[in-house]
Amino acid sequence: MSLLSMEGVEAGYGPFAVLHGVRLYIDRGEMVSLIGPNGAGKTTTLKTILGLTTLYRGRVIFEGTDITEEPTFKRVLRGIGYVPEGGQVVPNMTVLENLYLGAYPVRRNRDSLRDSLEIVFTLFPRLRERSNQLAGTLSGGETRMLSIGRALMSRPKLLLLDEPSQGLAPKLVIELFNLVKRLNEEYGVSVLLVEQYVSESLRISHRAYVIELGRIVLEGPSSEVIKSEYLRKAYLAV
Repeated sequence: MSLLSMEGVEAGYGPFAVLHGVRLYIDRGEMVSLIGPNGAGKTTTLKTILGLTTLYRGRVIFEGTDITEEPTFKRVLRGIGYVPEGGQVVPNMTVLENLYLGAYPVRRNRDSLRDSLEIVFTLFPRLRERSNQLAGTLSGGETRMLSIGRALMSRPKLLLLDEPSQGLAPKLVIELFNLVKRLNEEYGVSVLLVEQYVSESLRISHRAYVIELGRIVLEGPSSEVIKSEYLRKAYLAV
């Protein structure tokens, strides 16, 4: 049984459909890339999984349960974490306060809260060093670490990452990708990754989907997708 599956999903905003018959799945412990041009429906796919769009047809299944009609907060409690494009931390709160914002599902269990914080600080030592610093004074790379760390505080089983490398210097992009890979391999968090750096995204993921105009047009193991003529011409310019 897959951790998450979307079955024939048609979704969008108000009366405007963006996704058309989307079918995808993510297994436990798997990292999956979702690739496509701007406006293809990548962010809408993530938001639909989290319950932030209007769903007209189809189903979203998580751990064998139909969550299509569930509100977003219940999906978070089930174990779905989300890092939106740009990170969106609270600038006038400290790093530690931002992290605690993400700990809603474990806030009443001190041991779980402490364990979550230790996982975040182990993955991102700079956040430990800057725990009392205002989030608005962090660098771009540190802000992105904080946004991911905040999502991890809820101990998600599935992490939805939307363009985590946006605006980062190339050196920081590689560092970030390696951290996401470590998160998946060492901590067993399943990841659905939307990323503009196609080659790097496919390097660290197990499988990939390509979406265009709200429809899945290509899928398969990342090692095969990256070699496909379609992808190389459309996205890798080779």
